[in-house]
Amino acid sequence: MSVQTASTSPPLSFSFPSHPDILDSVDEDTQEEEGDEGTDFVARSPPILTANQYVEPDMLMGVSMGFKPPSISTILSPMGEAMPNIITLPYGKAPIFHIQSPSWRHLLKLMARLSGTRVEPTIEALTVAKDDELKLRTVIQFVKIHHSASEWRTVIYLTTDMPVPPSVTNSHKYTNGDVTVLPYSYTLSPLPQLLRDGADSPMAKYYVVPATSTPYPTLPINFPNLAMYLQSAVQASRKAAHDSSSGLRRLALNIDSCYPRDNGRPISTDFSDTSRSLGGMFKRVINRGKTPRGRGGNEEIYDLVTPFVPDEWG
Repeated sequence: MSVQTASTSPPLSFSFPSHPDILDSVDEDTQEEEGDEGTDFVARSPPILTANQYVEPDMLMGVSMGFKPPSISTILSPMGEAMPNIITLPYGKAPIFHIQSPSWRHLLKLMARLSGTRVEPTIEALTVAKDDELKLRTVIQFVKIHHSASEWRTVIYLTTDMPVPPSVTNSHKYTNGDVTVLPYSYTLSPLPQLLRDGADSPMAKYYVVPATSTPYPTLPINFPNLAMYLQSAVQASRKAAHDSSSGLRRLALNIDSCYPRDNGRPISTDFSDTSRSLGGMFKRVINRGKTPRGRGGNEEIYDLVTPFVPDEWG
């Protein structure tokens, strides 16, 4: 793949109809009703609902997304914009897309319910990539809301993967799986303020999801499958709990440190049957062995109850 940059940085892409809550209605036979005075009335076709409409409003509290840097607040406010159906990511030099949520568990639970939203490359990115598949790169960050607070927000940053030019000094650091080194494309644009203090500061911690036995996802990818990919990163991190050499365990340690109350959270009885089947499928997909003691696989994926298609992100 040739190393080029997109000429423009597109904004957050919305694939919305004229009304945010409904899709364009399909053609149906019109029905007529006769009023008291014999006036004919054309019955309106019932609105066709999007999959995203079934997300509870409280799930969107404290949620933000876009190409602008995330703003961390002590107050959980409603999401300022409508949930997009399509998020388009540019290639090369461009702003970095973020998604912010009140917590890690909240983020995965929300994404699992947003089957109507997907992430895909821009047309310009596809043109640059030509016949090559574009992969998704993900950086996970936990940000403290205030220096004296114990509450943390979860932010993920999404970009398209970009090969490192051979001429770049110390290019190997971008490809050796170091979870504290941001992807090469981050060097081409101004870095979001929250990422400038390094991977482990008192106010913020980030983790660059590496390619392990689970590869980078291929674009496009829908939100439920992206949620499962993120959870696969957690499972890989927990498997490396006793390995201090690779840095893989940092993600699980950060999650447990920032959200200790989630550690002992019981499995939801509402999702128990679904989570068992999902857990079995998930183990087969990533060939995961036994889960380390103290944290079960079902405990962490019981909220991810939408169908999972591994080929879409593998």
